[in-house]
Amino acid sequence: MSRPPFLTLPACARAYRLATSRGEFAVHDAVPAGAGGPAPTVLLVPGFTGSKEDFIALLEPLAAAGYRAVAVDGRGQHESGGPREESAYAQDELARDVLAQAQALGGSVHLLGHSMGGLVARAAVLQDAAPFRSLTLMSCGPAAISPPQQARTRMLIDALGELDMEGVWQEMRRMDAEAAPAEPLPNALGAFLYDRWMGTLPEQLIAAGRQLTQEPDRTGELAEVPLPVHVVSGGEDYAWPVPSIDAMAKELSAARTVVDGASHSPNAERPAATAEALVRFWDLA
Repeated sequence: MSRPPFLTLPACARAYRLATSRGEFAVHDAVPAGAGGPAPTVLLVPGFTGSKEDFIALLEPLAAAGYRAVAVDGRGQHESGGPREESAYAQDELARDVLAQAQALGGSVHLLGHSMGGLVARAAVLQDAAPFRSLTLMSCGPAAISPPQQARTRMLIDALGELDMEGVWQEMRRMDAEAAPAEPLPNALGAFLYDRWMGTLPEQLIAAGRQLTQEPDRTGELAEVPLPVHVVSGGEDYAWPVPSIDAMAKELSAARTVVDGASHSPNAERPAATAEALVRFWDLA
């Protein structure tokens, strides 16, 4: 679960609901100051248990570099509503949402997906690459997550089938405390993480969790798409082994960035260095 370093939107950004052909989605939209014309647009797709706030620390540096940065809550995530059937969260459905979001933003969008969001972004590009200028896969591997994380995710899926969201939250906190006691979170961050969890639909989490444990390797398919690709990760990653991310990048002939000092969420853990790497890639894409 990504933890944003802060929660207050920068002055360059605003929160609203983006209207698309597939419904409305809650977004944070950061626009460069004094742009003489339309700025190139970046669409930021969060991962499992995540939300648009996972990218909040990237918004200001990306806008300062001349990019319009739009971070979105996917269907059933946090402040975006969704149906109460698991079938609504099949990967193809989520990919169609991303395509609709890109089209609503005018197309020719740089697409970035973090973790599970990377799998969804990949699926969107494989459905239709036309609305995109480039694809960035951040902290995302070629196929299913690592075996230890598969086991943990299956436990979560089972718990979501037996308990309500409050009960699962309390059980996760208990297990985390037993595994690695940590200092208490700041009150505002702790309240946000709780509210985000409670606002996310269990059907979305169950469907996404199953995808993470069953995803096939589609690297070969993606390599056939004529789109610039950037693969970004921290130096360590608990969800996918970094060597597997390296191998995926090589097969894709992708630009590769390893953000020193970061783990699974370089966007939240090392936002300045991450933004610099992203801008370098997009400036050339």
